[in-house]
Amino acid sequence: MAALQLLDKLLQFPLFLGMSRDDLEIIAGHTRFGFLKLEAGKTVVKSGDNCNQLHFLINGNLRVRTYSDDYGYSVEEQMLAPNILQLESVFGYYQRYTHDFIAQTDVNFITIDKEEVMRLTEDFLVFRLNIMNHFATMTQKKMRQVWSRPPQSLEERVIRFLVQHTTYPAGHKVFNILMTRLADEVNDSRLNVSRVLNEMQHKGVISLGRGKIEIPQLERLLYTT
Repeated sequence: MAALQLLDKLLQFPLFLGMSRDDLEIIAGHTRFGFLKLEAGKTVVKSGDNCNQLHFLINGNLRVRTYSDDYGYSVEEQMLAPNILQLESVFGYYQRYTHDFIAQTDVNFITIDKEEVMRLTEDFLVFRLNIMNHFATMTQKKMRQVWSRPPQSLEERVIRFLVQHTTYPAGHKVFNILMTRLADEVNDSRLNVSRVLNEMQHKGVISLGRGKIEIPQLERLLYTT
């Protein structure tokens, strides 16, 4: 990839925003980048794999699949370029991916090994601040969740469960979950959960299948109550 083209690709990502042209040219010329291309259907990384490099998705779409700890249910979402695969997992006490990432279309990545990421944080203040801002924002969002108004109805409890078990609270989602398991998760009866889900389907915000809840646009759920 030509240097100018590489610079344009890097500027799509928040980690490089605010950096001077001179700094970006130094990064492009002195950083060991990898380039990865995968066909649709290929697995990029799986949950539990070591996160020893950053994957910058520059073209294409991914399917993101997340399982509960006991594999009792799972959630499938879409990730669109440009995006970074789990930046938070390259550091911390659990340096492994927690999602499966599968190419939904043909995809292209720029990759940077963890050692190179650490060098960039040491050499470039703006890069270091961008990473800190990313982690701080994630932490602040998580902390605010415990102060939000508690659900006032079973429908609100179901919606909160669906929203909180996604990586991004918008777009198309598919929950592979049995009605009995969802009832346990929201602490109510299967009959009541079934009634609420059918009401939501009648509103057109979800579609029900056998052991499946499909949500065309998750953000629409927030305006149904």
